[in-house]
Order: sequence, then C-alpha cells, then structure tokens
Amino acid sequence: MHDNDKTLNARRSVITGLGAAVAGLAVASQAANAQSAGASGFQPTRHAGDAWFDELPGQHRVFIDSATALGGAEAVLYANNLYNARDGAYPGEPADFAMIVCFRHLSTPFGYTDAMWAKYGQVFNSVMNFPNPATGQAFTVNPLNQTQTTLPNFGFTIDLVTGKGTHFGICRAATQFFSGQIAQATGGSQPDIFEELLANGIPNSRFVSAGVMALTRAQEYGYSLLYAG
Repeated sequence: MHDNDKTLNARRSVITGLGAAVAGLAVASQAANAQSAGASGFQPTRHAGDAWFDELPGQHRVFIDSATALGGAEAVLYANNLYNARDGAYPGEPADFAMIVCFRHLSTPFGYTDAMWAKYGQVFNSVMNFPNPATGQAFTVNPLNQTQTTLPNFGFTIDLVTGKGTHFGICRAATQFFSGQIAQATGGSQPDIFEELLANGIPNSRFVSAGVMALTRAQEYGYSLLYAG
C-alpha cells in the first residue's frame, strides 16, 4: 500500500512538473511574441506629398472632415468652436492648433473663391442642394464667407478661421467631378474648367489627391479626427 502511494505521488510530481514547464514555455512564448511585435511595429511610409502635415505649427493637431454641404458649413463652425473652447480653459494662442478643415465630396465647392461661385454657383447648387435661404436661389459668392446667421456655420466664416490659422484641404478628385458637371451644363472644356478651379482655391488651402486620402494620412501624422455633418 505504501509502495502504491509512493508511485502515485511520484506520478503526480512528474505531471505537476510538466504542467509548470508547459506554463513556463507559454509565458516565455507570449513574452517573445510581444517583444517581436514591439520590435517590428507598423510604421507608415512617409511621402513628400504629405510632408505638409508635419510642417504646420501647433501643439495640438486636428483634422475636421466634411463630405456634405451641411458638413462643410459645420466644419467651419467647429473650427471656430475649438478656438473659442481653448480661450479661458487652456493657456496659449490660436496658433497652438495645427487645424485642417477638409472639403471633399459634396462640400468641395466651399474650397473655391467667390469668382468661381459667381461663374458656376448654379451648377454647384444643382449638385450640393445648398441654396441661399433668403432667396431660394443659388449663391453667387462662397456661402461660407457670408455672415448670414441662418446658415449652419452661424456666421463664422472661412476668412475668420483662416485668420486664426486654419488650413484647408480641397479634394482634387471631387474637383475633377465638378469640372465635368460644369462642362456638361455649359458646353465648356472640362480640362480647362478643371485647371480654372485648381487655380481658384481659397486662401490657406491646398488641393489633395482625394479628401479620403488626406483623412487617412492626417491620422498617420497624429491628427485627431473630427467629422462634421
């Protein structure tokens, strides 16, 4: 009987030892995997065309995305709200924000000057469905530089937030689309209209290959994302 007990205890000891060894190997394996993941963690490739994201000065980085007419107006409002929210709550100046507002998809025409709205406002409105609430007609100036409080930007304008340091990204792909719509409506040359729109971006703006691309790149450069609309 004693011999049987000794044999049973010996077996238990072996099993316990094997269990501890397996557990130790599992822990070691997990640690090795974690170390390997840390050593080979993903780093996005940098491209010369995206370098401007790093060139904007500021202690905080914010990218406000918009894809609709309503969203474009709200994006300008949100930019101003961020500047106002900093006042009194945090030390510093408006320049502490690296602030980018992106006009893409149906908000893209907000990135064009008054001259383009005077010339093509009817076409913009036919796509965006953003008429002047006072007249029901298409705007002949950039709506987001008007101080009408009936618009979703509540009278806070592109010029106002530009003066505080906001930069703008304008979707080149959508500009290609709008140039086609204008050409179809006017009988003009689509390539010529496209170049005309590219030459008439609002101040402090740049055309990006696509708004959705700028959105993803901005996050790789540490920008917080705020969607408007």
